Amino acid sequence: MRVSLFKRKPDPERIEVPHAGMLYPVAVKRRASARRMTLRVSQATGEITLTLPERADFDAGKQFAENHGGWIAARVAKRPLAVPFEPGETVPFRGVPHRIVHWSKARGVTHATTDKDGAPIIAVAGETAHVARRIKDFLRRAALEELELAVRRHTAALGIPARKITIRDTTSRWGSCSSQGHLNFSWRLILAPPLVLDYLAAHEVAHLKEMNHSHRFWALTHKLCPRTEEAESWLKRHGAGLHGYG
Repeated sequence: MRVSLFKRKPDPERIEVPHAGMLYPVAVKRRASARRMTLRVSQATGEITLTLPERADFDAGKQFAENHGGWIAARVAKRPLAVPFEPGETVPFRGVPHRIVHWSKARGVTHATTDKDGAPIIAVAGETAHVARRIKDFLRRAALEELELAVRRHTAALGIPARKITIRDTTSRWGSCSSQGHLNFSWRLILAPPLVLDYLAAHEVAHLKEMNHSHRFWALTHKLCPRTEEAESWLKRHGAGLHGYG
């Protein structure tokens, strides 16, 4: 019996890919299930990832990434601009642009309203240093309230209850459903038009009965939310931009 003493040198966690005078940091990951080398630029976080099959040669993977420097640069350039939760900035709330207004340093409830000219605003009080946190807390609460209402409506139509609803800041998916009946959603859905939030609620509720994406699943989703295609189209066009806020 022959035992191989060869051990592959550990891959570096990151490499740098040059293009047009810029250096782009790329995370290196190996995945046993990967069948080929792939590059991905997250539109949510901006992270660039090179994924290699378990037996792929690292130097070949590095060359693969460097050969795609132009593609990386183009994908990074398409990322939505970051919009901080600061006074004067405009963020969407239920799909409608709202300007953030810091009214005073006194304590008060953050809420959506209109200014003296009737323009939509999100009014926030308290110390300036806490504005961003208070805005995010307000949006998360609003998201949870509306998702709970939407889930309750769709589960009543389906006849199967959801066991738990959780709000997170996910970057790879807008919602998910576990085999235990736990539904998870991105709080950023409150930034989108109500139709989109309602569709995601219907989508995950449909998974309570069909834990797949079969024809039966899509038929059920369309039954719960007849405007499914319209909502999906909106997400494809504008969804990535929601990750730029806050």
